[in-house]
Amino acid sequence: MNNSTENVNAALPLVIVNPKSAGGATKSRWAETAADFRAHFGPFQVAFTKKQGDGAALAQRGAAQGRRMIIACGGDGTINEVANGILESGADIEFGVLPSGTGGDFRRTLGMPNETRAAGAALRGGVTKRIDVGKVTFIDHHGAEASRYFLNVASFGLSAAIIERVKSSNIVGWIPHDVLRGKTNFALSTLQEVLGLNFDTVRVRFDDGEAKPLNTINFCVCNSRFFGGGMKIAPDAVINDGFFDIVNIGDIKTVKILLNAYKLYGGSHLSLKEVKATLARKVEVSPMNDEEIHIEVDGELPGRLPARFEIIPEALKVRVPKP
Repeated sequence: MNNSTENVNAALPLVIVNPKSAGGATKSRWAETAADFRAHFGPFQVAFTKKQGDGAALAQRGAAQGRRMIIACGGDGTINEVANGILESGADIEFGVLPSGTGGDFRRTLGMPNETRAAGAALRGGVTKRIDVGKVTFIDHHGAEASRYFLNVASFGLSAAIIERVKSSNIVGWIPHDVLRGKTNFALSTLQEVLGLNFDTVRVRFDDGEAKPLNTINFCVCNSRFFGGGMKIAPDAVINDGFFDIVNIGDIKTVKILLNAYKLYGGSHLSLKEVKATLARKVEVSPMNDEEIHIEVDGELPGRLPARFEIIPEALKVRVPKP
């Protein structure tokens, strides 16, 4: 197997690897991972990302080469980038996931095993399924309108603030950043953000209905069920039903959030009176005032409101484990 795509065999699947995922462990373990994956999946070619945005660019390049299958190896951010590259190319390419990251939320929705050998076998012997994709149009960090696709969840409010804290170096000063991963990282950042919590008031329109004001602590537009390293934010979401599951956590007190945070992992938070859920194909959201409200998209922070979220039914072919 060649460790680049210079000598292209378009019949081989292309694995796009983020070596920085899993706190850099993907890079240090790649030789072992590649051997295990090849033994249970078969031959493939590989390309490594070097910076943010490379996943999408490499996927588009793979599409231009005529690849029939492209696999993302990394966390949810890598998966999002590679999926965006495939979708932007317009090619009908099959997408796969080789888990190697700190999140794993999309892997959970697909039912993809986390262990390399099992994932390789699942990808080799799996079935092809068409899934819905979300598209969000928003204001980027340069003040221009931009769009990107998402597979899991796009949201704003507490979740965006938590992710911003997770990605910063100010999480817990005396704990090394590379130790804080997955649920632990998210939980510690959640605690810090919740202590200074206030709700936002936004204007929301579902589908072609009337725009109405809404108070929100956290507003989630869900294509899949999980976000935040295993929180089952939308337990009833179906990834190919043509609808978003919209989950709004309204004006809820700090103590009640802390006492009920565990419910997010089991999906029982929908029973709280402050939590409302609905289905929609399109959602438009804008701030009620000049406040800058950031959005997160599959764990990344691309910009801010106003934003328009649209479902694109069955837009992506994905290899999933055989039932």
